Amino acid sequence: YPKFYIHDTTEYVRQSLAIWEELGFEFDAISTGFIVTEEETRIISDFCHRRAQKGTKVFVDPIMGDNGKLYAGVPESTIGLMRHLLECADYAVPNYTEACLLTDTPIVEQITPDEARALVDAVRELGAKSVVITSAVVNGTNAVIGYDHVAGSTSRFPLSSFRSISRARATRSRRCSSAALWQAGVCSARRPMPCAWWQSLSNAMPTKRTNRPAFPSRPAWM
Repeated sequence: YPKFYIHDTTEYVRQSLAIWEELGFEFDAISTGFIVTEEETRIISDFCHRRAQKGTKVFVDPIMGDNGKLYAGVPESTIGLMRHLLECADYAVPNYTEACLLTDTPIVEQITPDEARALVDAVRELGAKSVVITSAVVNGTNAVIGYDHVAGSTSRFPLSSFRSISRARATRSRRCSSAALWQAGVCSARRPMPCAWWQSLSNAMPTKRTNRPAFPSRPAWM
């Protein structure tokens, strides 16, 4: 957009985290999403690194761009800061553009299965244990690609396999992320979605599901 307004929540986050730690709050999992400023990114990243050392699961959606470029208002420095955040991520959920920006991979119209696997591995090399990349076009088909560190396997699913799930950012790059996390084994009826959310993602994803989305019985293994 040529004009926009982004609400700066840096001080809110700084004060909130300080109070949470003073009160001794503990979390089973933390999920991060769009972060407004460089300072806010550093604050949240440091918090996630400290919590990860205590065993808290960290889910990182490095929201910063799409369609081959950064979003308006997002500086280039965000890429490096997101790389640091991914170092402690148990699950990373970038879209194709973000995955390429994070790994210095050239952005192209479509990729081959081998290139898809290489991109997933490149994100893993940043530190993320499991990776789900949305908005990839593999051999002409819109697909979700990823690696599940629990199962130790890499997979590719056509986008048509996923039931449409609405999120706060109802765009092609984000619509399937919740479903992809289900398929990757991140959450289930017995393992609901993370319970701690940043303010900017408070309505982005549900905290509990009772039914798994329908998936193909035979995924396209990479």
